[in-house]
Amino acid sequence: MVEILHELLSKVVDYAIFFFEFMGVIVLILAGIRGVINYFRKNPLTRLNLAKGMAMGLEFKLGSEILRTVVVRDVWEILTVAGIIILRAALTFLIHWEIKTEEANGDFDEK
Repeated sequence: MVEILHELLSKVVDYAIFFFEFMGVIVLILAGIRGVINYFRKNPLTRLNLAKGMAMGLEFKLGSEILRTVVVRDVWEILTVAGIIILRAALTFLIHWEIKTEEANGDFDEK
């Protein structure tokens, strides 16, 4: 019975990881396309919107890495996943810091 539950959990986690990775990639692509369009339109919110899109995409990808910790099998996998989580969390922190700085220094009205 335990093996069946473990196998079910592994499948659910695998699909959830795939879903979060996919959503993260989609969000990053859409944010990039929107950023290019806004850049050519000379929109003053381009950097801010692009940073917010990147932060959202990284949040999905970070969620998938956290889910990946459920199915790790040995110490090396744990260390690899932990390293990835630390790097993505640092990137997310830096992007959020840039968003706050951009919002504080911006000479624009929020739309």
